[in-house]
Amino acid sequence: MAEINTSEKSGDRGTRSNKKSTRVDMTPMVDLGFLLITFFMLTTTMAQPKTMDLLMPKDDGDPMSLPAKKALTVILGPDNRIAWYEGIGNDPAMPPQVHYTSYANHAGIRDVIIDKRTSVLQAFHKNELMVLIKADKKSNYKNVVDIMDEMLINQVDRYAVVDITPAEEQYFERAFSH
Repeated sequence: MAEINTSEKSGDRGTRSNKKSTRVDMTPMVDLGFLLITFFMLTTTMAQPKTMDLLMPKDDGDPMSLPAKKALTVILGPDNRIAWYEGIGNDPAMPPQVHYTSYANHAGIRDVIIDKRTSVLQAFHKNELMVLIKADKKSNYKNVVDIMDEMLINQVDRYAVVDITPAEEQYFERAFSH
């Protein structure tokens, strides 16, 4: 509410011009400001947490067989290092041919996944690539998230995070330590 002071002061020398002082009450404006802040805080959508859908297999039932030609095994090691080989690696008569790569966009794990996906698509006429992700004890959580992001980027629908076998663990511990 605005108030106007209209009181006159007369001096002994005659009549002076009337000077009116104005005083504006800012209380309603402050109230309006707080109401607007409250309104926008309540109506604004806060940042939604970003999550990834993860479907876990059921414990019951028979395990599915997986042809080695459709499989790619990726082993996450310490210091952001990756080892990979084609197949499952469960045949002791034929040990896997292991290759090493990095998370680089070019000549890294992305190119390996693209090449394997293309070869599976040409051989079976379906996108049936299955990637087995195995994390070493010395790998970190960021590497697991990075490799799962690669699955999403490369449109790999079938992948599984599985335990590393003791034989692989020993072999890759020696290989990653160099």
